[in-house]
Amino acid sequence: MIKDIMSNMDTKMKKTIKVLNEELASMKAGRANPKMLDKIEAEYYGSMTPLSQLANISVPEPRILLITPYDKTALKEIEKAILKSDLGLNPSNDGSVIRLMVPELTEETRKNLVKSIKKHGEDSKIALRSIRHDALNKIKSLKKDNEITEDDAKDVEKDIQKEIDKFVKEIDGLISAKENDVMKV
Repeated sequence: MIKDIMSNMDTKMKKTIKVLNEELASMKAGRANPKMLDKIEAEYYGSMTPLSQLANISVPEPRILLITPYDKTALKEIEKAILKSDLGLNPSNDGSVIRLMVPELTEETRKNLVKSIKKHGEDSKIALRSIRHDALNKIKSLKKDNEITEDDAKDVEKDIQKEIDKFVKEIDGLISAKENDVMKV
């Protein structure tokens, strides 16, 4: 029973880290990164389709994204989707490919980006605390039902806290690395 609780908690925490990694990867940091376009979907034959399924996305230069649609008829819809997104990038369409210039970040933009990065980090830590809370409640329930002893419950609570500390440290490392990346000129 305790192993199930620990395993379930570990799985949820790893998923939280994965989501944070995806969030951080999709943030623009002054350099072109195909992951920036992961959340963008364009209409294609009546359904919303992720850009990565509609086109090849490459980085020919450090600040340029080149989007080459598999189907040229999707070019206009891809361009529309990029314009509607919150990236703030202007697509340049030459009839066969779309070029996205990623501008240099201003000092103010960098600071705002760092605030956003810290917020994502804090949200992830809140998610971890919620996972810990659920696990501790399950342990207390087992103790109350006399399925585990008081000493076993204390040991498991310490193990849960060690796991949380490990994941919080990982989040801090990810946030710190992304902040350094954004603040680099």
